[in-house]
Amino acid sequence: MSAARWLVKSEPHTYSFDHLVRDGRTVWDGVRNNTAALHLKAMRQDDEVLFYHSNVGMAVVGIAEVAREAFPDPSDPANRFVAVELSAVRALTSPVTLAEMKATPALAEMAMLRQGRLSVSPVSAAEWETILRLAGG
Repeated sequence: MSAARWLVKSEPHTYSFDHLVRDGRTVWDGVRNNTAALHLKAMRQDDEVLFYHSNVGMAVVGIAEVAREAFPDPSDPANRFVAVELSAVRALTSPVTLAEMKATPALAEMAMLRQGRLSVSPVSAAEWETILRLAGG
């Protein structure tokens, strides 16, 4: 069975892909949307993750992977939500902008484009390959 693929969003002034590269690994916490939290619970170690800069830049900029599966979110005093740990894999050759993604028919059904408010969403194998092709490999 192949690993699942995901997309996570972060505002670069809060936590950018460069921060993840610098840190090597981080706890991905603070997700409070129930649908996004279910996606965190579904993540498995070594799943691949697209890292998207939201608000500023608005582009997929890097690839990460799940380094640790879901555990209680340390930032949630009610202990209702989970976090995962992500590790940096590599920056994309060229960022793939939201405008490029929206203009690409192969990405029309991508969860991130259909449910733009979700901070964590699944990515199909075909969508993953399309994003990497748009990024220049």
